[in-house]
Amino acid sequence: MKSANTFSRRTLLGAATALACHSSMRCLAQDSQAETTAPSRLTYESPKASRWKIGLILDTPVTCVNVQATFPVPVNWPEQEVTVRSQNIDPRVSKWAVRSIAGGAKQVVLQIPQVVAGTTAEVTFELDIERSRIMPPAKTDDLVIPKKLDRDLMMFMGKSPQIDLTARGILAASKEVAEKEAQSDWERVELIYDYVREKVQYVEGDLKNASDALKDGTGDCEEMTSLFVAMCRNAKVPARMVWIPGHCYPEFYLEDPEGNGHWFPCQAAGTRQFGRMDEYRPVLQKGDRFKVPEKRETVRYVAEFFKCDRRGSGTPRPNFVREQLDV
Repeated sequence: MKSANTFSRRTLLGAATALACHSSMRCLAQDSQAETTAPSRLTYESPKASRWKIGLILDTPVTCVNVQATFPVPVNWPEQEVTVRSQNIDPRVSKWAVRSIAGGAKQVVLQIPQVVAGTTAEVTFELDIERSRIMPPAKTDDLVIPKKLDRDLMMFMGKSPQIDLTARGILAASKEVAEKEAQSDWERVELIYDYVREKVQYVEGDLKNASDALKDGTGDCEEMTSLFVAMCRNAKVPARMVWIPGHCYPEFYLEDPEGNGHWFPCQAAGTRQFGRMDEYRPVLQKGDRFKVPEKRETVRYVAEFFKCDRRGSGTPRPNFVREQLDV
């Protein structure tokens, strides 16, 4: 793997799948996270740009050796373009790379042999992120639930953490909605959407399973999104969570008559937005079932990770930064 000062800015947006990326040219040759499909049924308009600082600042009162850390980074999507404006890589960093996590996330992975007590180590990036509004399709009656799913789409079917779609209550709710008349598969998904918004009142609280939100009749954006995703999957519709700062919402997948697939957003919690999204906060990641080397269990969100061996008494203070900057 290349040392820190040999990685170009674009590499952060590349798709290095492991730490063993020995050639910057090889890294640059990889595709971005953005999905490439046939012409979209969606349109993207009124883009707005924002600048973000993302990374790790380690301020430690104790000497840390064998530091290992990861943090997720936003990447390109059809509605979003990410440009690395600058990077601050501490010279003590021995290795760093960008790792793709199957399903819709990327993370910076870094190693530092030693950070002496009383010093600060920083690995941060300034990103310019341009996000567009997503406008709904003009024609929806020909969109259908896919009959055959490839391996990539299978990730967005089945159980995920807190998305317990086989729970008795969710199965009953899915059956209830499936028995309602719908003129198209688009309307079928919209029935699920309206059902979730009718049955679950927005109330902030601790994270719980989608089935508990349905049973309690309360939940916040995570539970409402999880329930919508669960019921879509029970209806054989691929669906996933989209994570943005302080919020999340779902996307569902339908195909056009030519067999081209399209992801459509909706707002489970908040103003009614079905098949469109007026959000400008940057997409951090998409998905809800990730396997990361740092964790034994499957996770619904790729979070930050830090560990080190301490030399002396005291507690390291890793500060993971994700803040919007004034432009």
